[in-house]
Amino acid sequence: MGLKARLFLFVITSIGGAIGAAQEKNQLRFCLGAQPRTFNPLLVADEASETVRYLTGGVLMRLNRASQQLEPELATAWKINHAGNAIVFTLREGLRFSDGSSFSAEDVAYTVQQLMDPALHSPTGDSFRSGEGKVVTRVEGKYSITITFPSPVVGLDKLFDQVAILSATSKQKEMAVLGPYYVENKSGSHLVLRRNPNYWKRDAAGRQLPYIDSVRLDIQENRDMEMLRLQRGEIDLINSLNAESFDRLKAAAPEMAHDAGVSLDSEEMWFNQVPSSPLPEYKKAWFRSTRFRRAVSSAIRRDDLARVVFRGHAQAAVSWISPANKFWYNQRLHPHGFDLKSALDLLGADGFRIDRQVLRDRAGHAVEFSVITNAGNKDRERLAAMIQQDLAAIGIRLNVVTLDFMSLMERITRTFNYEACLLGLVNDELDPNAQMNIWLSSAENHQWNPQQKTPATAWEAEIDRLMRLQASTLDGKRRKQAVDRVQEIVWEQEPFIYLVNKNALSAVSPNVHHARPVALRPQTFWNIDELTLENENASRR
Repeated sequence: MGLKARLFLFVITSIGGAIGAAQEKNQLRFCLGAQPRTFNPLLVADEASETVRYLTGGVLMRLNRASQQLEPELATAWKINHAGNAIVFTLREGLRFSDGSSFSAEDVAYTVQQLMDPALHSPTGDSFRSGEGKVVTRVEGKYSITITFPSPVVGLDKLFDQVAILSATSKQKEMAVLGPYYVENKSGSHLVLRRNPNYWKRDAAGRQLPYIDSVRLDIQENRDMEMLRLQRGEIDLINSLNAESFDRLKAAAPEMAHDAGVSLDSEEMWFNQVPSSPLPEYKKAWFRSTRFRRAVSSAIRRDDLARVVFRGHAQAAVSWISPANKFWYNQRLHPHGFDLKSALDLLGADGFRIDRQVLRDRAGHAVEFSVITNAGNKDRERLAAMIQQDLAAIGIRLNVVTLDFMSLMERITRTFNYEACLLGLVNDELDPNAQMNIWLSSAENHQWNPQQKTPATAWEAEIDRLMRLQASTLDGKRRKQAVDRVQEIVWEQEPFIYLVNKNALSAVSPNVHHARPVALRPQTFWNIDELTLENENASRR
C-alpha cells in the first residue's frame, strides 16, 4: 500500500523466537515482529530491517525524535543551494568504520551512487528521485562533498536521516558500519548486535558511547507472548502496545508503562466513490455528497470512541496530519464535534427525511450500507459497533462486515465491491511528501476513488495542485501554506472521515535507565546512545 504511508492491518500470528536464553551482562533485549528481510541498509522496506538499520547505520544527520529537529551526525555542517538540487556536506574528520577502515567523502559518494543506481531499486533512493537524469557526486576534499540532483528535491536534508553510509573499500560492507552497533550474529531465532569499538560519539565526561555493550533482537511474532516475556524480565522494552495491553501492564507494573501522547497514526472511515463500482446509482449519489459525508461525521461521537475503544489513549482526529507532527499540523482546525441537529439539517438539505425512525432519500430508499474492516482487529470491530449505534440515531442502518486481509484488499483495490471501509493509516515520516501516494487523485492509495485519469471533483483538482506545489517549491512558508490549505479542504470535504489519533503506547523495563519514549518511531530506543542498564549503572557509580 506504499512504503511511506500505508494502510495498517494489525494481524496476530504465531509464536516465534527463542525464549529464556541466557542473557549476557550489559545486554539490551527486545523483539522484532519478523526476521529482517535485508541487512543492506539501502534496500530497507520493512520494520524489522529498519530497526537494524537504525541501530547500526551511521547517518550524516539525524532527526531528533523528541524535538523533531535535524541534528549533525557524521556531517558537522550542510548547505542546500538556492536551486534546491544540490547539497554540500562538511564531514567529521578522523572517523573509522567498525572494521577499522577510514571514513571520508569517498564513502559518502559511493553510498549515494549505490543508492541512486536504478538497478538496485532502493526504496530509500526513491525519495530522492526528483527528475530524469543522473545524480552527480563531487568529492572536494577528504571531508567535503557536493551532491547534485537533476532537479530540486524538497526537504532534501531531512531525507538523509534514512541513508546509512557504506564503506567504499570494505569487502563485507554490511559488517562495516558507522552506527553504535554492528551485526555479529544472525541465527534463525535472534540477532545479536555488538558495540561498535570505533563509534565516534562520546559523553560529556569523554566516555565512548553507547553505554550498552550488546543488543539481542529475538524474532517474536506473537504480541501476547512478547508482553509475557517483558513481565518475566526476559526482554527490556516493547515499542508499541495496544490500549488493552497497556492498561493491563499499567495496573500490574506502572513503572513500565509509557504513554507518549498522540502519535502520527489515525483510524478513519471512507465511502466508495469509484464510478465503475457495482453499487446501485442511488448509493453512489449518497457517497459523492459532501453533505451526506459531513452528516455521518457529525453523528459520530469521537470522544466516546477514544474513551471506550482506546481507553482514553487516543484523541478525536482532525485531518490527515496528526497534532504529533509539530510543524505541519494546521493549528487552526479542530475535530468535527458530535451534533445531531447539524447532521439532520445537512441530510435535509440533500432531500433525506426520517420516516418512522428510518432515514430515506428523495426516492424513498432506506439509508442502509455496510462497512468492511479487517477481521481479528478488536479495536476496529469495537469502533464499527459504536459507529453503528451512533448512526442509528439519525435513522441509518449500518452493517459491519469483517474480512480476512486478502479479501479486504481485493475489494478496496481491485473489485471495488464494497460500500464503506474502516481502516487505519500508519505514517512513518513527518514530511507531507510521504503521503503523496494518497492525496494525488491519480494515486492508487487515493482510496475513495483511486487512479483517476483526471480529478473527479474541483476540490480534488485543488488538492492535486497544492500537493504538487508544496512538493516543488523551496519556499518553506509557501509549502506550509499549501499543506495547511490541503488539511482544510480535507476537513471540509471529508473524503476520509477521520475518527481518532491513537497515542504512542510503549513499555520499558525499570532495568533500563534514561529511556524517554516518544511518539515517533523508534519510540523507546531512539536515543540508544544514552540508555544504560541497571548493572552498568551500578558499576558506573
